[in-house]
Amino acid sequence: MDLEAILLKRLKEAEVKLKGVRQFRIEDIFDRAGYLYPWSFHITNYPREIPLVAFNPAALKISEEEVVIFPRLVFDCYMYSSSIGLTEKVSLRVLLEGSVKKPINTKIILWPKYSWDLNGCEDARVHKSNEEVLLLYTAYGFHKANKGDLVKKPYLAIAIFEKDWKITRRGLFRIVKDGQEFIPDSLKSCAIIDVRGHDMMLLARPEVKGIRCCWQARASLEDLTIDFNSLAPILIKEPFEEHVGWSTNTVKLSSNEYLVGWHAMVTTNLAYYNGLAIVSDEGELLALSDYLLAPRGIHEEYGDRSQVIYGTGLVRYKEFLIWTGGISDYSIGIFVTELDRALEKLRWIKG
Repeated sequence: MDLEAILLKRLKEAEVKLKGVRQFRIEDIFDRAGYLYPWSFHITNYPREIPLVAFNPAALKISEEEVVIFPRLVFDCYMYSSSIGLTEKVSLRVLLEGSVKKPINTKIILWPKYSWDLNGCEDARVHKSNEEVLLLYTAYGFHKANKGDLVKKPYLAIAIFEKDWKITRRGLFRIVKDGQEFIPDSLKSCAIIDVRGHDMMLLARPEVKGIRCCWQARASLEDLTIDFNSLAPILIKEPFEEHVGWSTNTVKLSSNEYLVGWHAMVTTNLAYYNGLAIVSDEGELLALSDYLLAPRGIHEEYGDRSQVIYGTGLVRYKEFLIWTGGISDYSIGIFVTELDRALEKLRWIKG
């Protein structure tokens, strides 16, 4: 049996257990604290100081009171080539109040450099590990297909930064089994749960026979490999969805509980809706919500790719949960709710 067939078998077995866990129910519990538009950013290290669009932002809490944001930036509409920016420090209190002083000074820290990210560096998710920041991103470029040909596809990459935001390493992940490599049609929408030395627990989304859903995996930071044997589906698409994927970084709630955002593209209007999940440090699904955040009004429903909220940044601040999300592929929304209110909406699967 080939490797993709093995993963498909795992997926079909998981569907029997996991299908029907969620319902098509939208209960938007997030307040809109404000919006950041392309002109809300001042690019300090590139001749074009205002991006065409700025969306899908990661967020990293760097102190109890401050955060930095990593917007996806696009300056051209022809190839739609993306880069990833880094803002100056922003007060979490100010962000919560929607009173951020604009424009926000922002520098580009990742841009296309290799054949495998030639068409863009997309949708960062960040994780702090000791003195380093691990930034996962989608490298949209030319990658090997299973027959060895180069094809354009999105694939998981990482950039590792020192505390002065100097890149020390940048590369692609590979899925391997006993010396054999499995190359899915896409590998994106991933997040880090925990890092233990060179070992890393990962939330991943490999595409298997055209099916996109949420998996857990174990990976190595030493050689940037994902262990094929560890891949297991834990959140599948329901009949009312085209696909599901992980959206955000993880937020540690306790010694063995991590909160993470996920998204789904629904079949009715191909809109992107969002929910929350809790996973263990081993990637086991513990709790799950229905849809808790969805586009509403012209600000959020209309853009280059309409009917989308795609949040890649999740931050806990005092009693609040702040979700920074891309809006219809052109701007950024700051979505806020009380953490306890969000947790009340999750149903426990295990534990």
